[in-house]
Amino acid sequence: MERGLVLVEQTVDHLDLLAEAVEHALGADADLVLLTTITHEQFEDDTQMLETIGHLENTSYDTGSVLDRAVADVRSFVADDVPDDVDVTIVARATDDPGQALLDVGDEHGCDHAFVLGSRRSPAGKALFGDVAQQVALNFDGYVTLATQ
Repeated sequence: MERGLVLVEQTVDHLDLLAEAVEHALGADADLVLLTTITHEQFEDDTQMLETIGHLENTSYDTGSVLDRAVADVRSFVADDVPDDVDVTIVARATDDPGQALLDVGDEHGCDHAFVLGSRRSPAGKALFGDVAQQVALNFDGYVTLATQ
């Protein structure tokens, strides 16, 4: 592994997944890319909130501020869990398809290993509804570590 990619949400399960990715990164002297996603609806809501605050404060915020805040939130969330000797890049995306965002970010950053949480569902449930883990496992161009919640 040269560069791993981890989809991070602010949950204990994702911290466990991150710990696994960090262990791999330390063993391989590799970098990590952490991806966090927000829905388009949340992005729009947060953008409107920033515009309102900007209007009240006579300043302006661009839409990048919403994603910058998401990056800062993840940086704070993982601060105690990533040692200084692992280079980390944090990326935030507004998307309603986190699996596709993970695939896109993996390509953009040259990631060769993805770490993803999957949900415990019956095979029929996965076939009918799919999930991020399944999408990544089938389409990621590299190794995939799947963990279940």
